[in-house]
Amino acid sequence: MTHPAQIRIPATYMRGGTSKGVFFRLQDLPEPCQVPGEARDKLFMRVIGSPDPYAAHIDGMGGATSSTSKCVILSKSSQPDHDVDYLYGQVSIDKPFVDWSGNCGNLSTGAGAFAIHAGLVNPARIPENGTCVVRIWQANIQKTIIAHVPVSNGQVQETGDFELDGVTFPAAEIVLEFLDPSDDGEEGGSMFPTGNLVDELEVPGIGTFKATMISAGIPTVFVNAEDIGYQGTELREDINSDPAQLARFEKIRVAGALRMGLIKTAEEALTRQHTPKVAFISKPKSYKASSGKTIEAGEVDLLVRALSMGKLHHAMMGTCAVAIGTAAAVPGTLVNLAAGGGDREAVRFGHPSGTLRVGAEARQVDGQWTVTKAIMSRSARVLMEGAVRVPGDSF
Repeated sequence: MTHPAQIRIPATYMRGGTSKGVFFRLQDLPEPCQVPGEARDKLFMRVIGSPDPYAAHIDGMGGATSSTSKCVILSKSSQPDHDVDYLYGQVSIDKPFVDWSGNCGNLSTGAGAFAIHAGLVNPARIPENGTCVVRIWQANIQKTIIAHVPVSNGQVQETGDFELDGVTFPAAEIVLEFLDPSDDGEEGGSMFPTGNLVDELEVPGIGTFKATMISAGIPTVFVNAEDIGYQGTELREDINSDPAQLARFEKIRVAGALRMGLIKTAEEALTRQHTPKVAFISKPKSYKASSGKTIEAGEVDLLVRALSMGKLHHAMMGTCAVAIGTAAAVPGTLVNLAAGGGDREAVRFGHPSGTLRVGAEARQVDGQWTVTKAIMSRSARVLMEGAVRVPGDSF
């Protein structure tokens, strides 16, 4: 029996924020994978090394966490006044599917830098030295992201002194603006899909909790840590080593998804693992971050822990940070109340790896809350470039 040879696909392995993934130019993908569908999904699963019953991604580029099981496609933009279209696939670790239902805020940083690296930005728009404003169309959720990418000698400046908790080494700062980030890209979508800032969320078999359910950045269900038996200071290993706790969070996530109208039946949640996120919050407390650094209560406005793809995230998803900043800017949400209440244009929150500041501009229009933009700083760096190889029958 003969086996197909491996094929070579140009690719770049990049870190963006506290995530990393495999970046492709659309034109470099095999022809069947240049359009959405089964071939593309199969290719990305093989690139990452999924589905993997060993949950190790030994035979792929993934890192066996939700932060490292990601693929990105960039192309010249089909939208007026944008430079690139950015499409993001969250690859499941242990199941055979790719979730296209949301964005990755962290890799949005990488998308801005990669657009320049990959020659997708008009050279006339790239200064010799200074900042290149990359206008990104986020194709998953039909939203605009503006990345302010530092440039030196006509190239992306990757090294610098900006430190991001959850990332070991400093790098150059990239400022991201998420424009009009509310709703899930759905027709008639609302920032608060239930119409309420706080709901009583009934979770079958678990109980009823206060919840703020918001679609901004990414659909997110916020609950108070103490209402579900936590302090808000937990680290990854406190949650991820206990299947019973993870199953409980999944029930909260499914109940939230149903209440937000993201799914019609609980079974649908299996094919929509990327959204919504579940986050639990508390008022400031001192704790020791995963790096060993002590975060003092006085350094932060609130504490947030969030789950991604069924596991507690080691830091904070960028899109969830947008949800945090937006909810904090709306008086009366659980996030706003945990941060001390009142009007806020920015919050600094504590997460398992340290702290992060995010700003948001929210206002009421015709009785409905809307957010015009959310802003945060991240960094990005090319880790390796060249080509990935996959067996020729992978897709």
